[in-house]
Amino acid sequence: MRTDLLNQDTIVALATPPGTGAIAVIRLSGQNVFELFSPLFSTEKGKFLDFGLINSHTIHLGYISDGTQQLDQVLVSVFKGPHSYTGQNTLEVSCHGSRYIQQQLLELFIRVGARLAEPGEFTLRAFLNKKMDLVQAEAVADLIASTTSTSHQNALLQMRGGFSSKLSVLRTNLVDFAALIELELDFSEEDVEFANRSDLRNLVEKIHKVILRLIDSFHLGNVIKNGIQVAIVGRPNAGKSTLLNQLLEEDRAIVSEIPGTTRDTIEDEVSIDGILFRFVDTAGIRTTADEIEQMGVIRTFEKINNSTIVIYLFDIHELTNTSLQQELDQLKTGLGEQSKLLVVGNKIDKEDLAYTKREFAAFADLLFISAKEGFNIEQLRKRLVQLFDEMTTNVSETVVTNVRHVQSLNNAASALERVIEALDNKKTGEWVAFELKDALHHLGLITGEVTGEEVLGSIFSKFCIGK
Repeated sequence: MRTDLLNQDTIVALATPPGTGAIAVIRLSGQNVFELFSPLFSTEKGKFLDFGLINSHTIHLGYISDGTQQLDQVLVSVFKGPHSYTGQNTLEVSCHGSRYIQQQLLELFIRVGARLAEPGEFTLRAFLNKKMDLVQAEAVADLIASTTSTSHQNALLQMRGGFSSKLSVLRTNLVDFAALIELELDFSEEDVEFANRSDLRNLVEKIHKVILRLIDSFHLGNVIKNGIQVAIVGRPNAGKSTLLNQLLEEDRAIVSEIPGTTRDTIEDEVSIDGILFRFVDTAGIRTTADEIEQMGVIRTFEKINNSTIVIYLFDIHELTNTSLQQELDQLKTGLGEQSKLLVVGNKIDKEDLAYTKREFAAFADLLFISAKEGFNIEQLRKRLVQLFDEMTTNVSETVVTNVRHVQSLNNAASALERVIEALDNKKTGEWVAFELKDALHHLGLITGEVTGEEVLGSIFSKFCIGK
């Protein structure tokens, strides 16, 4: 990817989803876009406009013509660089949503000198023209892909520069000390010390702790971005598939009185109060001679380990206090470090609720439901949301959601640990300077202050065309 060349052409792409609709929006951007477009557009009175002379942030109604043939009546929004999304002169053409019209306009624009944009090229230009940094650019893609209020709000925060601001402060503080260390190296023969080693160590340790907190937030960030995985586990015929169908409000899983019906995992997702939950119905946990069913049980324990929330569902007529405790003790050994366990007693429709509560009084947070009748399902949904809220209580405002970011943070943290080690062992300024540069390099990779064309190509190739 030659970013220097990409930033010069006039590019065009459909900015709305392909297909037929009421309207479609075609976006054009480039320093020559006004010259290319002006001969194609005329007002209703037949006057051709010179878009180079038109005020920015204005909208104009008129016709686009290919020679003497009018193609469509359109609205054209004008954005003059640098006050545009890309930082360049930009036009957004709102046309009628006919596939034929869209194709005719795109072909016309390409014929007069524009070229079809690469995936994410408009946002790439915004980055190259310093309208946003790399974190904000990636947040654009996250915002487009957001499916819940939590993922939407987090992407919006990052697009506004929340994460970038925090990184900028960390990097600036390190740069100041790194400059002093470099200055010492220039005066190495004088044996002077411009950077106080004690102050530097305190700063590095403070920044290291902040970076570790950001790394720790990735577990939550991944949950926010991709949804909370909730494994529904328990003995065969405990009602797991029935519960899944209730939570999804559709018959997603086969329900049968025959134990062991579910032999593999069944997954689906639903949004509850703006939070995306990915429910996994698992094979019943039991010892079996059936090889296929046993493979399902193995997969169940894999899902238990990888799930953020585990619902242990049991039939209240099958287990006693003692046997329930034994099963929970066994289950907890397979839970992930940050997993939450929610114990749910099923089939309360066949028993007196007050009596059952007394029977299982030793389990204070136990929730009783009837998956078949839908009793207390709404309460279960609220409990799931409550568990999510508890996860977010002690998390800083900035949450890392991007794998690339957390990898760079891990590398930066390792470099800072080596800086501390170098300072403690009174190693030379050259050594300290080298490790500080390494830490700065990895922090710079996140925001794009340090980057390469291969990295940019990888990031922006995942964007949709037109963004």
